[in-house]
Amino acid sequence: MKKILYILTILLLTNITSAYAQQTINQQKSIVNFHISGGVFFKVKGTFTGMQGDFNFDSKAIENANFQICIDAETINTSNNKRDNHLRSPDFFETETYPKICFQSKQVVKSASGYTTIGNLSIHGVTKEVEIPFTFENNIFTGNLTINRFDYDIGLDFGTFRVGREASVTITCVIE
Repeated sequence: MKKILYILTILLLTNITSAYAQQTINQQKSIVNFHISGGVFFKVKGTFTGMQGDFNFDSKAIENANFQICIDAETINTSNNKRDNHLRSPDFFETETYPKICFQSKQVVKSASGYTTIGNLSIHGVTKEVEIPFTFENNIFTGNLTINRFDYDIGLDFGTFRVGREASVTITCVIE
């Protein structure tokens, strides 16, 4: 009888661990949206795709939550090919040298409106600590943050008249 209980316990723990470890990012549905002023009179909206990495989140075990997620910088899309190619160039993201934009969490905590993850965001060869407030509902992570492009040495020669200083970013990561 003890042997049967032991085997059932092992099977139960294995299933729980497997369910937790099987959080997979749906690359087709996951996206990073951004907007930034493109001059005095308009905003440029765009996206990044190609999200992949490790997503481990369980609201009942926040202390074990962690994220190591990257997007493909080459996928930048503002619906303007000439602008997108310029954004990929050494003037901005320099995607041949820095092909990935990555976030590595250090901590995840509960907040009044959901959760916050604190970690390192690496863009264009520069890594800075950021906080990303987020919600997680129906297997969808939705986080928002503002990024100062000068903090990441992006478009330094373009000032702020033609390209805004800060980009508003919304991360939507769909988990299967």
